[in-house]
This record gives sequence, C-alpha cells and structure tokens, in this order.
Amino acid sequence: MLDTLAHTLRRHPDRPAVLGTTRTGAVRTKATCRDLADLADRYTATLHARGVGRGSTVGVAVRPGPRALAVMLAVHRLGARAAVLDPGAGPDVLRARLALARPDVVLADATAQAVAGWARPVARRARLALPDLAELGPVATIGPRLPGCAPALDAGVRAAVLPRPVDGDGDAVIVFTSGTTSRPRAVVHTRSSLAAGMATVAELVRPAAGRPVLGGTFFVLVPSLASGAPVALPARSIPVLRRQLRHLAPQAAYLTPPQLRKLLADGARFGGRVWTGSAPASAELLTRVKRAGADEAWGVYALTELFPAAAVEQADKAAFTGEGDLVGAPLPGVTAKTDASGELLLSGPAARDRYLGKEPEPWVSTGDRARLDGTRIVLEGRRKDMVLRHAENIYPGLYEPALHVPGVELALLVGIPADDGDERLVAVVQPGPGTDRDALRSALDGPLERMGAARPDAVLLADIPLSGRSLKPDRAATARLAARRLAERSRG
Repeated sequence: MLDTLAHTLRRHPDRPAVLGTTRTGAVRTKATCRDLADLADRYTATLHARGVGRGSTVGVAVRPGPRALAVMLAVHRLGARAAVLDPGAGPDVLRARLALARPDVVLADATAQAVAGWARPVARRARLALPDLAELGPVATIGPRLPGCAPALDAGVRAAVLPRPVDGDGDAVIVFTSGTTSRPRAVVHTRSSLAAGMATVAELVRPAAGRPVLGGTFFVLVPSLASGAPVALPARSIPVLRRQLRHLAPQAAYLTPPQLRKLLADGARFGGRVWTGSAPASAELLTRVKRAGADEAWGVYALTELFPAAAVEQADKAAFTGEGDLVGAPLPGVTAKTDASGELLLSGPAARDRYLGKEPEPWVSTGDRARLDGTRIVLEGRRKDMVLRHAENIYPGLYEPALHVPGVELALLVGIPADDGDERLVAVVQPGPGTDRDALRSALDGPLERMGAARPDAVLLADIPLSGRSLKPDRAATARLAARRLAERSRG
C-alpha cells in the first residue's frame, strides 16, 4: 500500500494531503500531495547518498505529520527498516533498545533533539526524556534546525539520483514494546505484514476519496491517503479538537478512549464513523459517542504484533449480555484460538514476523484470557492481572464490563495485599462529570450482586490513574491508590 500511496500522491499533486487546524478549529493544509511526494523523494535521495539501503536500520524520532510520513515512504522505497523512538520511554530504556537495533543513522526533528539536549529540564517535567542521540548513531536533522541540532539530512547533497524502488519482502519497521533495560523487547514487522495490516484497515474503514479522515497514526494516514482521502491530525487541546471536529466534519475519526471521554465532557458532537482502540472501550462509551451524533461507533482490538485483529460496533457490543468484554469477530485473514490456559492466540498475514533477535513465530500470544463465542472473541482479562483471593483465581476483565453502568467513565478490579497473605479485591470506579455519586452507588448494586464469588471486598469512587502513550488505565497505580485509600479509611 505504500507503493500505491506514492503513485496516488503523484496522480493528484494539488490535492490536500495532511490537514491541520487553527485554534478556532478552522481547517488548514499542512501539506499537499505534491509536497508530500517531493519531500519523500528528497529524503529517499539523500538517505541513498548516505548509503542507506536494503538491510539498513534508520532510527526515527520525528513527530507525527508530513515529515514523519515522508521519512517512512523513503525508508520503504530503499528497502531499509525504521526503528521508532519513543521519547516517553526514558533514556536508559531507549539506549538499551537502540543498542539492540543498531541504527545506521538516527533521523530526529529539532524538538526531539531539544528534549535530548538543552530543553531536557523542561521536557522532564512533561515526562519526556531522550539520551544524547549521538550515542545511538550518526544523527541528521529532519525539518528546521535549531542551535545545537545535528546537520540537516540533506546538508552537502546538491543533487542525487532516485534509486529504483526495492521490491520483495524484508524487514519494514521495528516497534519497541515491553522489556527491561537489560532485555529490550521489540516487534519486527515485514513489508508484507505491514501491507496486510494497512489493507485490513482500508477494508474496515472504507475511506472515500476527497472526504477528510481524522487521525494521527501511521495506520490511519497511509490507507486514507492511498484512497484519496486527506487526513487531519487531531489537535492536542480538547477544546480545539472539539472545534476541529465541527469544522472538519470527517467521514471517519480515529481517537483514543481518553480523547473521546474528554471530548464528551466538553460537549463535542460527532458525525460519520468513529473508531477507537489502544485502550479498553466500554459499551457505555461507544453508546455516548453515538448519542453525540456519530453514525457508527466502533471499538478496535489491536496489538502492536497484529493491527487490527477484531472490531465491534456499538449496537452489537451493547446487546451483548454475557460475561467478559466482547471485542468482535476476527477481521478477514485473522485466525483466533485459545490455548490450554485460556490465553488468546492470533495469527494472520498482518501478524508480526518475530521479536527482534528471535526466530519467527506463527502465533501471537496476546497475554489476554479469552473465549470464543461462536465466531466472536470475548476477553476475560489479562493473564498477569489475575487476583488470588481465598485460593480462587479471579480475572478482572471477566467482570469489569458489568461495572460500566451509565455515569461510569472507567472501572477496574484490582488486588491489594491483605494482612493474612491473601489479596483483597477492590473495585475502583471513576464517575463521569456531574454524576450523582449516591445514585451511582445504587446503580452498581445489581452488577455487584451478580458477580457472585468475585464480588469485591470494597468499592471506591475515584479517578483512575492513566499511563503510557495511549493513556491506558494503570492497574499498578490504581492498586496503590486503593491500598492507600483503604488504609486511610481504617485509620479514620
């Protein structure tokens, strides 16, 4: 699909490709198709002149937008692979990860280099930190330079010939996930698995040419642009994003659950099809999105190792009355099964080839307990999140969906140590803005009663801590919060 995108950009050079917004929400063009194609050609030529080609690794520390996409197009054309850097991972972790990937060159914009240099004290307060990028390999600047930045990527290159595009399969991208500083863990996608994932997105979202799509991820940008639909990068400010939605009227929008919750609290209206993933999306959240004007509201189940794997629309999710979290049927090409322990295993053309430094594996171990309800996947919780109480294994994900009654933003079941070496099960429920707490406690009585032996020992109404790039609920931090609150109760 990256090859298709390159041709589409040249066929319609004057079309808007990447859109931004003003503070009033008005639409502005950040790059036309010609701009994007010219930028990709320029990066291709200069990287080729530096010796980057098949088998090379390019570290990428560039903010989402036209330049980042042009870099990915250039790396793809050359048959190299991109190693994606996350400033939120911390310098020690990044140093270990890049030691494993060993990039031939690190491409960074001025912001990333500032985070690693003169702006480090300011960036640390925003929980961003990078090591000195020069430690990771030769560095070149993408976009405007600031004092102290490495030389521009194309510095000293007056003219370069575009090489022929590389055909065939091979490594395309390295995405670091979990692991430690001593044993980093990274997912390796090949050109074919990346293409299969993007084709699945295109079939699922069905972007129509000429109508904007809202979303900032690579898997939104490429299929949409290849279909002739311009892509608007979501504003970071929620009030501006709300205004952007109104002015843009996108045919489809991909936003995270935290973004949707904040937009709903800010009175946002939706239209077209809304997609969400990267963190759990309850039936209640999807229902609120449709009530706010969306034609369809979809939850997407995806992993770094296989994106996307399954999807479910609000009507189906709301109609599901069984235990657990319905995430929908496997998407075309995806095969699902469970092993003897109940863990969900997935396979398909879009699945990662391997973990960096490991041999290829045919099945992706998701870490989720699940059951198959006919052709549909129902999650029952993360295996590692199991709570052991009274010698009974309790999987929180099996019961948490029932706690999402109207007025609940988020709900987690966590275990905290008890005095006798056992664990106490605590439900931590985050009320929505303006929710009557007494009424909410009454509304929870029914679901709590139906939990039977898994009924929690205590229920706390509190804001649930979030973490990571996608702001997922942080179970460890929530467990610490619950332990602290219960200890305060007992002392009072």
